[in-house]
Amino acid sequence: MASQGLERKISIVGSGLIGRSWAMIFASAGYSVSLYDIDQKQIETALADIEQQLKTLEKGGLLRGTTSSDQQFALIKGTINLQESVKNATIVQECVPENLELKRKVWKQVDELVSPNTILSSSTSTFMPSKLSDHLKNKANMIISHPVNPPYYVPVIEIVPAPWTDPEIARRTRDIWTEVGQTPVSLTKEVPGFIINRLQYALLNESWHLVTEGVLDVKDLDKIMSEGLGMRYAFLGTLETTHLNAQGFEDYCRAYSKTIHEVSSDFKPTPKFEGPHVKEIARQLEAEVPLDRLQERRNWRDACLTKLSQLKKEMNKLKK
Repeated sequence: MASQGLERKISIVGSGLIGRSWAMIFASAGYSVSLYDIDQKQIETALADIEQQLKTLEKGGLLRGTTSSDQQFALIKGTINLQESVKNATIVQECVPENLELKRKVWKQVDELVSPNTILSSSTSTFMPSKLSDHLKNKANMIISHPVNPPYYVPVIEIVPAPWTDPEIARRTRDIWTEVGQTPVSLTKEVPGFIINRLQYALLNESWHLVTEGVLDVKDLDKIMSEGLGMRYAFLGTLETTHLNAQGFEDYCRAYSKTIHEVSSDFKPTPKFEGPHVKEIARQLEAEVPLDRLQERRNWRDACLTKLSQLKKEMNKLKK
């Protein structure tokens, strides 16, 4: 898959949680991975965590790819030398904190060092690619590859071009993500929030209003997704759901368009997520999952997602 003059190599800039997941994903597909950060201790911590995660996944029979955890870990090297990391990389995948000034600074540094054929890909969930790349000489190579956290367990990834992104870069990026086992979706243009966050925020906004107006509490609100809508949305999208809930989408619209419009007209303005309601929602959430148990709950979530992904693979084989 690598372009002419490039190695089968991925440079990951930023060794936090997302960067570590990307390193594991690419290594599982046989890519060599150069994990860059500015601090050697941070690199050592990240590598130790990656090694432990891979061994745990292997022990549970959940490791991606066809090679062992040791073989995959051997493909991942850490460095504090940015030039060394990005040299001849197929993709530079940026995973630094969500700070626009910082990201622009990092991309300017990368831009001065990379091959003109290297894909410049950001994991940002906030900033549009045009905001990250308008100052770069290689801006035609810029694209967003936005995952759902944690990407090792949730395969979808949004590919978002800037207005000046070369269509070939978008195609190559999609092909590589498919190759390493992710599920890419391609936007034709950049929009604020991309798609995942736009849909997520619509749900979050209405959840805020329903709880703050006392319609139901946090625990029962979350059951609507975990024990209801989320169960079918794990296998079907919102539009296919409507298609199946009637005799096709046209029949669904004939039957329910008036109701949808009337209920939607009752939606409240977009909340600011501030004030005393923040503390009350936090109190209810912490009653269910105390702050000192967040990691334990994340581990449980990841195990659930892994099992679900296995079930989805099995069920997808049965689709006609």
